[in-house]
Amino acid sequence: MERLDKWAELKVRVCSDCSRGHLYEIKTGWCLFCEHLQSNNGERTKDFVDVIVGFMGSEESEYRIERPHIKAIIMDMLVASMDTSSTTVDWALSELMRHPKAMKKVQKELEDVVELERMVEESDLEKLDYLSMVVKETLRLHPVAPLLVPHAATEDCTVNGYHIPKKSRVIINAWAIRRDPSAWTDAEEFIPERFEGSDVHVRGNHFQLIPFGSGRRRCPGIQLGLTVVQLMLAQLVHCFDWELPNNMFPEELDMSEALGITVARAKHLIATPSYRLHK
Repeated sequence: MERLDKWAELKVRVCSDCSRGHLYEIKTGWCLFCEHLQSNNGERTKDFVDVIVGFMGSEESEYRIERPHIKAIIMDMLVASMDTSSTTVDWALSELMRHPKAMKKVQKELEDVVELERMVEESDLEKLDYLSMVVKETLRLHPVAPLLVPHAATEDCTVNGYHIPKKSRVIINAWAIRRDPSAWTDAEEFIPERFEGSDVHVRGNHFQLIPFGSGRRRCPGIQLGLTVVQLMLAQLVHCFDWELPNNMFPEELDMSEALGITVARAKHLIATPSYRLHK
């Protein structure tokens, strides 16, 4: 619990130096906790926050969980889901604007499947093959977590000829793997079509593309993350046409990266939307 206390304190200190968006996430997380605390009247558990609120102050629990611990856990959930998803959508939209043919291809697929009379629904996503390829290619070129999450060896082991002593911390350079020319043709280029007819997916079974990690310690929010990113991106490109400012050519769009907790764009993407649906 002492380690968890320090982590909660560190998270507040780090986030207090971050952008207003991250401060909003902290406020949102605390309000979420307070709402659940006030509405906890002994009825059946509704969600994950209700579960951890139920442990607060419990003498039966093996570990004592109090408000700072719950706040840290909720902040982890919010930052891990909101920041990574929004950053991925930002990169995907940037790449589509740099590649107008790919943008038109996504929009054409959406017109064929959804038509221009309504917005995209979650049930449409399984029919949007090219959109899925665009998301995969974005995750390949622009990994939000380029070094994944550090892992530690519980025992001495040998992996592919490399000896890893017990208690060693292992960091995977997923960014380099996804741009390895021996694994990918034209590795530095944005080519969603490379996944057409391919069985390579992002769920951890194909080590040349592991944006969510692999094995038992991979990201538990894979399905949620993919659904959020695909649905958000689909709505943006289906409902709007996009133009770069000041008659900028697509190839002039700055794609520099800013290293941080997540790897986001160094400069904000600025674009002008125009509504394209019939309603």
